[in-house]
Amino acid sequence: MSQEEKGTEEARYLGLHNLSPEPGSKHPRKRVGRGHGSGHGKTSGRGHKGFNSRAGGGVRAGYEGGQMPLYMRLGKLRGPNKKMSMPFGPFRTHTTGVNISRLADKFEAGAEVTPDALVEKGIIKNTKTPVKILGNGEIGKAMTVRANGFSKSAREKIEAAGGKAEVI
Repeated sequence: MSQEEKGTEEARYLGLHNLSPEPGSKHPRKRVGRGHGSGHGKTSGRGHKGFNSRAGGGVRAGYEGGQMPLYMRLGKLRGPNKKMSMPFGPFRTHTTGVNISRLADKFEAGAEVTPDALVEKGIIKNTKTPVKILGNGEIGKAMTVRANGFSKSAREKIEAAGGKAEVI
């Protein structure tokens, strides 16, 4: 095999030996504190005086220049682990509410209603959050409803229609 054939054959394969950065994408690093002629001498681009000019200077993360910082402006969860305190933020539990009027429209009598069936019918988007059946509307069909929770009125209406309300 000649040198020309070998060169074209190597060019076809991508390997660590023939990788190089795009021209113009690499810049030489800024060498600060190397004299006035460099353009970055004396103060090394830090300016004069001030907190950021000193060694070890610079404000901590979240510092807002003396203004009341965000983490202090937000509400607090009272007590170390009190269940009676009002949960907020990531501590709050979320549910997807579905009214029984929607179930009556989308499902026929004798159907088994589960979170997966609700996703198939397009009533809820996904089964990641718990589903709670709410009592708004009327249901005239007997059906078995399986969900993570039921309101009192929803449970009464489903059982009055001859159906079953089962908690998953």
